[in-house]
Order: sequence, then structure tokens, then C-alpha cells
Amino acid sequence: MAAIEVDGLTKVYGETVANDDLSFSVREGEIFGFLGPNGAGKSTLIRMLLGFQSPTSGSARVLGSDIRDERALLEAKADIGYLPASPGFDGSVTGRTFLDYQAELKGDQRRAELLDLFDPPLDRKIRAYSTGNRQMLAIVQTFMHDPDLVIMDEPTSGLDPLKQEHFNDFLRRERDRGLTVFFSSHILGEVRRVCDRVGIIREGHLAALEDVADLLARGGKRVRVVTADPVDAVDFQFAGVLDAEFVGRQAQFTFTGDYDDLIAHLTGYDIVDLEIEEPPLEDVFMHFYGEAPVGSEATATDPADPDGPATETDPAVAGPEADDV
Repeated sequence: MAAIEVDGLTKVYGETVANDDLSFSVREGEIFGFLGPNGAGKSTLIRMLLGFQSPTSGSARVLGSDIRDERALLEAKADIGYLPASPGFDGSVTGRTFLDYQAELKGDQRRAELLDLFDPPLDRKIRAYSTGNRQMLAIVQTFMHDPDLVIMDEPTSGLDPLKQEHFNDFLRRERDRGLTVFFSSHILGEVRRVCDRVGIIREGHLAALEDVADLLARGGKRVRVVTADPVDAVDFQFAGVLDAEFVGRQAQFTFTGDYDDLIAHLTGYDIVDLEIEEPPLEDVFMHFYGEAPVGSEATATDPADPDGPATETDPAVAGPEADDV
């Protein structure tokens, strides 16, 4: 049984279509990345999967429960961890009080273990937390009841690089012990490091759905070759050579053709240096968007969604008073 099954799911706000006929499934025990820029409709889908919003049409099942069946979905949530893009906390309580409250709602079998990995200052008022500490507190509450499925929206936001790597290592270990992870992101490197499969969403439509390895393979390889003599650009005009740049004795290009043909061609040169490597995932992303890679200019809200990113509004997760967002 798939952990998540989405069938023709559509969400319309007035004249804006946030999600348009999405259909895919997330397998049990995999890390699935839902990739796209802010504004593509990622947060809208998450809200529907968790029952925070109703679809305009279509259906989905989460851990076997129909998202349109409020009672069944509520029961399924006992086995789901949720990490929103902007966790809502009562800033007047300490981190310890917040986690105590969460434990009463859903359990905390793994609380101590998680606090060894992610160590927010539990005895400090949450309003005094840095962004990174707030995110670590949210990570602990997401996983501490040992869920079967975790749904996350931009999970490493605010974490420093070392904590990000700890978190990615943790996700891989959890996957290996059977956890299913669904997370949205616009950080392409994050997807490369941890995901088994990826769905790319563009303007509400699913533009691609495939294994990360296959996605990278479609992008070809980046080739840089330095020769003893100057390079003639005309000599590199053959099948599979894309985005070629030539400077003196160096040629650099993306190659998507037959590598036997490439090697045979290079034997005609006195090679000084040769590098062949995977392209940046940003380059692969360009195949689906045809524009500058997503990243530094991404905004914190979802223009396709008047409610902005998926924030925590479920009292079973948010805490006593989610008023300090």
C-alpha cells in the first residue's frame, strides 16, 4: 500500500488554480521530494493532505484514509508527523512546556533521543529562540511520537549547515528503518542529498515524477576538457553537445549523447586535463522551467495561494496557543 495516493487533486482559489489535476503516489519507506519554487502550489497540496483545506475536486488517501473523511483522517494523524514551513508556538512558554504538551497529545517515545541530536534550549521562553532553535524544537515535536509518515514543508529552513547535515543523516537512517517522508522544498541540493524520488511541480501542474538518479541522468554530464593546442569550436558541433563554451585551450559543455562517441572524438586531441561530472541539479531543473534556477529570490509566501505557506494551525500539533508565529 502506498503511504500517500493522490488522484486528480485540484484546488482553485477564485480564478487562480493552485493545484491542477495532480496524480501520483508516495511509496512506503521512501523519501519523496516535492520540488518547485514558492508559488508553484506545494504548500496548498500539503494543507489538503492534512485536511486543513478541502480539494475543489479529486481525491487523496494518506495512510489509507480518505482526506475527505474527517474522522478517518483524524485517526491516521496519530501516525503522522508534520513540520510546517512556519511553526506556530506560544512564545510565552518554554520549549520544555511545549514538548510536555505535545507528549500529552500524541506521545514522546523518542523525545530523549531526538534532543540528543537537536538541542533547543528547553528552559528558555520560545519567544527568545533564534530561528534555528525554533526549527529544532519543531523537528523534535514532529518525530518524537515515532510516526509512520512525516510530511514537511521546507524542513531545513533556519538551520545552519552542520545541523542541516545532521538532519539529512537522520532522515536517511529513518528511511532505512521504514519511515516514509514527504517534503516540499525549493532547495535543489537538499533533494539530491536525501531523496529517492522527486516530483517537480510547475504552476500547479506535475512537470516530472521520477527517481533522482534518472532525473540527473537526463541532464547529462558536465564536461571540461583542456587541450595542448587551442580548441576550434566547430570541432565540437556534434550530437549531444549543449551549452558549449570555448576559451583558448579549454572547452566546457553539457553532454547528453553517447559517451563512446565523446571518447572517440577526444582521442583526436592532445588532452592536458579532462573532467566529467554530474551537472548541478539547478541545470536539470532548467529543463522543466526554462528560466533561472530557484533559490535566492524565492519568497516566503505562495502567490498561488492567498493563505501563504503551510503554517501550523492544527491544535494537535501547534501547542496551547499558536499565536507567536
